[in-house]
Amino acid sequence: MPSSAAPDPFGERLSAATLRICDAVTAVSASNPVVVIDGRSGAGKSSLAARVARAWPLSTPVQLLALDSVYPGWSGLERGAEIAREQVLRPHGRGLIGIWRRWDWELQEEAEAHAVDPALGLIVEGCGALTRAAAALADVTVWVDGPKDSRRRRALERDGDGFRNHWDMWADQEDAHIARHEPQTLAHVRVATP
Repeated sequence: MPSSAAPDPFGERLSAATLRICDAVTAVSASNPVVVIDGRSGAGKSSLAARVARAWPLSTPVQLLALDSVYPGWSGLERGAEIAREQVLRPHGRGLIGIWRRWDWELQEEAEAHAVDPALGLIVEGCGALTRAAAALADVTVWVDGPKDSRRRRALERDGDGFRNHWDMWADQEDAHIARHEPQTLAHVRVATP
């Protein structure tokens, strides 16, 4: 009997990418692999990272750091990526506990601290996450992108008016990151969402 569910090209693309990333994680043959997922706003990075975390192919749990929790405000794309690299990825690669502080978007200040266990796998997800320096600290790198109109629609459905007034400023920061670091060329896995 045929399924009555409507096709979901976005979900299907993320499911296929999740399998590819999990296969790449398994191929690393490490107990604490690092996955870095970068891409444009609304492309599906957060959804993909959550799927990979749920499908994590190792017996040990995985930690997930979304850069949305670290960016120091709407002008903080580059600084958030730097915080993740220096305070989480570098220590993790050296077998040391990493510490990051959550950014409180309402109070516009740092909040509580969180530790990252170097013995466990790690997913770092967010715009700006993938640079040459970050790629050197990662086992699997991912770039996610899609058409601007689709991305904008998804981002505004997710974040509403809180993001609407900042879309152009954020997109300019993404453009600068892409021009400077060419993250798409650093990705082992590239995902094009509809």
